[in-house]
Amino acid sequence: MNRYHQYIRLLNLPSSIGPTGFLPKGLLVLTVLLLALPGTVMAQDDDHQPFLPSPVQSVSTVPANGDVNPYGVAFVPPQFPKGTVNPGDILVSNFNAVSNLQGTGTTIVDIPATGTPSLFFQSATPAGLTTALNILRKGFVLVGNFPSADGTCQNATPGSIIVINKSGKQVGTITDSSINGPWDSALFDQGDSAKFFVANGLTGTVVRLDLRVGSSGVSVKNVTQIASGYLHQCDAVTFVDAPTGLVYDADRDVLYVASSADNAVFAVSNAGYTEKDHGTGRVIYQDNVHLHGPLGMIMAPNGHLVVANNDAINPDPNQPSEIVEFTVGGKFVKEISVDPNFGGAFGLAVMTKGDTARFAAVDDNVPVLLIWTLPLP
Repeated sequence: MNRYHQYIRLLNLPSSIGPTGFLPKGLLVLTVLLLALPGTVMAQDDDHQPFLPSPVQSVSTVPANGDVNPYGVAFVPPQFPKGTVNPGDILVSNFNAVSNLQGTGTTIVDIPATGTPSLFFQSATPAGLTTALNILRKGFVLVGNFPSADGTCQNATPGSIIVINKSGKQVGTITDSSINGPWDSALFDQGDSAKFFVANGLTGTVVRLDLRVGSSGVSVKNVTQIASGYLHQCDAVTFVDAPTGLVYDADRDVLYVASSADNAVFAVSNAGYTEKDHGTGRVIYQDNVHLHGPLGMIMAPNGHLVVANNDAINPDPNQPSEIVEFTVGGKFVKEISVDPNFGGAFGLAVMTKGDTARFAAVDDNVPVLLIWTLPLP
């Protein structure tokens, strides 16, 4: 039996879930509802039988200043140098301030594997920190900045990419005419260099930034627009509906793009090296039964794609805050709900170490981070 096909599907829930650690207000109800919603699974052959994960852990993402609406989720990689965060910690970016105006959040919260969450970074000005959150193993954090003067997309600015060091201090800003509302991102870290892909909420484009990474900071070698033509629009509820989740498969040199307003997932070939715009790429998954405005996206250890939904596009009252798993060939695998109400799902992240995988997903309605620990064969 091929070991590749033995990997666990990250969205398989146990028959019972027991929360551990601190329970924010309202989370008990969420947990009970999760127990009642084990998800829908297609029939699987013997190579795809699920393994039961450990109990779900839930952690509040609200820092002392009251920021809410957690968006970006990223695991600190094993090679990350000693600083105020440690390898295995999870960073979560907040898009809203305590006023709940969108595009005004200023903070990134550090959620350690054990212990109490703490503030990692706080911007001096309202920033609107997005799902575009990635961590370089040399000790830098990259986060999208998509601020709004009044909480609406119509009055948002193009923003930038903020560069933060291992101690939580801003050491640089990446600005370019090609960055227009950095809504999500993907990173291919090569040590002294990196390929950084950014989805733009204001223009419906995707750009690749080829980065130099040194001991003192990050600089841009080259910027290339590699994809365009995705539907994009301002939305009073979701702020913007646009290309969002990005996953780069370096082995195949393919960038997968989850486009909310198109309600589809696309594949852009030759993404890491092309000097041309490939348009939207090809559709690999378009499923009006299970997709409801795809947002944040990751690739599971089994090679499947896992995407959150914003519920503003093609909403279904029977499928609120869904996270959907599917193959890169376009076959639906499984779905679960992280919240009984619309609009809770957004940022996702996964990290494997040895025979264990950790999968993290925000519920920005509560707001909390839900963490599953799953054994791998």
